[in-house]
Amino acid sequence: MSDPVIKGAKRPASRPATRGASPASSAKNRKLSAKSAKPKALAKRSQAEKAPARKAAKAKTAASSASKTARTATAKTKKAALAKRSSASNRRAAKPSGKTSAKPAAKQKPRKAASPAKAAPRQQKPSARQRPAAAKLATPARPAPPPPRQPTQDETAALRAFERAHKEFTRGRFAEARMLFRQLIEQHAGVAEVTARARTYLAIAEARLRSETSLPRNAEELYDRGVIELNRGDYVAAQELFERALKRDAEAAHIHYGLAATRARLGAVDLALQSLDRAVQIQPNLRLRAQHDLDLAVLRNLPEYERIIYAPRA
Repeated sequence: MSDPVIKGAKRPASRPATRGASPASSAKNRKLSAKSAKPKALAKRSQAEKAPARKAAKAKTAASSASKTARTATAKTKKAALAKRSSASNRRAAKPSGKTSAKPAAKQKPRKAASPAKAAPRQQKPSARQRPAAAKLATPARPAPPPPRQPTQDETAALRAFERAHKEFTRGRFAEARMLFRQLIEQHAGVAEVTARARTYLAIAEARLRSETSLPRNAEELYDRGVIELNRGDYVAAQELFERALKRDAEAAHIHYGLAATRARLGAVDLALQSLDRAVQIQPNLRLRAQHDLDLAVLRNLPEYERIIYAPRA
């Protein structure tokens, strides 16, 4: 038997009133009760929901910075390409070529003008055509060389006296030359250059006069000594010896010929032609020797030489 008191007791309020409720509604009720029981979980979820928003903002900033770097890189590549094109066009313009390209030149983008704070404008120097004519006249002209100094009266007289003494010296008249050189040194002592040369010739003339006592007296010996001096190149001494030899034998053709050769070497052309003419008159076969003699080379182009050597004689 069942107990009547227990049967009549009321049911607790926590239990649902209807037993026949669906399982879906019961599950929903459980979830709602769970959410209401844990309020702190809502706060955590709200912070978790904010984290994706921050990550998205950071991703956007990274994307914008990447796009900026890409733009700067493309701008740099474009500038490098433009610089290469401009350098290539300048090289083509510098090299002259016969052919002309049909393709038009690539248009270059105009460069931005530099700000006055960064770079100041360069001042172009005026070209030679743009420069005024006054700039050319401003250059100082070179001074003209001074005129040559004119010799004084004393210097002119000393030079004339030296020429007279030297003429006697070349002829072998050493006594007369010695006298003239001594007078020049006494009268024109202020002309240092001329007197120095006169002293040199005076010493030579005195040496020649001192050696006269040791010279041979025979004409042939004097001729032999003259030939030796001629071959040595001492033409003044050779002329003196040949003249001394002619004083002892005036009709010796070979002595006249040696004297002609010596005078030709000294530059006395007229005296040399006279001696040569006299030698050929005495001994005609000397013409062949004269045609090949180097001592007479100065006389060969003269008409008087051709008359003496090549003209027939009666």
